[in-house]
Parts: sequence; C-alpha cells; structure tokens
Amino acid sequence: MPTILATRADVLSPRMLRVFEELAGDWRRLDQRIDGLSGEIEALARQDQACSRLMTVPGIGPIISSAMVAAIGTGDVFSKGRDFGAWLGLVPKQISTGDRTILGKISRRGNRYLRVLFVQAAWVVLVRIKNWERYGLKSWIEAAKRRLHHNVLAIALANKLARIAWAVLAKGRAFELTRSDDADVRPA
Repeated sequence: MPTILATRADVLSPRMLRVFEELAGDWRRLDQRIDGLSGEIEALARQDQACSRLMTVPGIGPIISSAMVAAIGTGDVFSKGRDFGAWLGLVPKQISTGDRTILGKISRRGNRYLRVLFVQAAWVVLVRIKNWERYGLKSWIEAAKRRLHHNVLAIALANKLARIAWAVLAKGRAFELTRSDDADVRPA
C-alpha cells in the first residue's frame, strides 16, 4: 500500500493520502494485536494437556483445541461422538415419513464458532493430500470423494474430525492411527 500511495500522488488529494496512511497504520496495529493474542492462545493450548491431545488430531491446532475445551471441557456432557457432532450442527436434518427417510441440509444448530472451525479444519485436511495416508483418512476420503460434492465432503469430514476430537477428549489419550482389519481410525 505505501508504494501505491507514493506513486499515485497526482490522483489522490493530500487529505485522502493521510486517511489511507492512518488506515494502514490501524491495520498494522490490529495485525500486531492479533499476532500477540494468537501467540498467547498457542502458549496456553500447549500448556493444557487436553488441548495438547486435541492438537494430535488432523487439522486441529491451538485455536480449535482451546475453543473446544472451553466449550465442552472433557466432553462428559456427551455420551458419544455422534451427539457432539449433532450438537455442533454437522449432521443433516432428517425428515422421516413412514419407512422413508430424507436427509436434508446440515442442521446448523449448536455452537456456530466451533462448527466453522471444524469445517475450516476439514478443508485444511482435504487440501493436504499427502497427509491423508499418515492419518489413515485416505481410503475414507477417496471413497467419499467419488460419491459426494466437495462441499458436502468437507462437512462430512468436519463431522468425522469432531467425533474423533470428542473421543480424544473423552478417553484422555492422544490421537494415533491404529490399523485393524476394517482400516478404521480411532484414538489409541
């Protein structure tokens, strides 16, 4: 921005140049403040054992782990990961009539902030194709990619990550890939 303002002095009035410079200064101060707060959150998350365990789950970093621990503590309020995913609003609405069940859009109920964070985590995992194998998600993601739209896949993966994160909190153990006959992913 400073180079643009310096080269175009003939187009903008001196008053507008000052306004832009003040706004750029405000922007820099906000960036510094955000960096400082992010550093504090990261330091706190690394000191907390529950947050440290959550950060072993793919796509989950200090922000998501600290937000999840702040929202649900140890996860005792939910009896299973499916309930946590539903509480976040990462499951489809169901319309049932007779013997027919129709799945609609995601319910979007529950903690909006955490839901958004888990969806962002899912996109991060989807973009990093090289890590799929390491976390044991490759076969699941590839099968889901064949049958789901990429946005629906991100929501499904966010739900899967939320359920894994709940299991990590509830069982009190870090996420590890365990190989079994059905190649399922569980916290070890």
